[in-house]
Amino acid sequence: MTAEPNDVQASPKVRAQAAREELAATLDAIEYKLNVPKRVQERVRRMRAENPIALALAVAVGVGAVVTGTWLCIRALLRH
Repeated sequence: MTAEPNDVQASPKVRAQAAREELAATLDAIEYKLNVPKRVQERVRRMRAENPIALALAVAVGVGAVVTGTWLCIRALLRH
């Protein structure tokens, strides 16, 4: 059984170990939240397995947005 870091009856070593485990879990959660490329890869893999049509549609919409934005920028630059 793992002691809580604030458990007064536990020995200092046990409390220190519990605090280390809690810190490690917190750092893992922070790393996961900040690692956007990894989260995107996980989501793409899940979408590919669960609903490949939705994934294809999302890619098509993204490509369309980039092409439209590029076209609008070029058009604006050529008019001025």
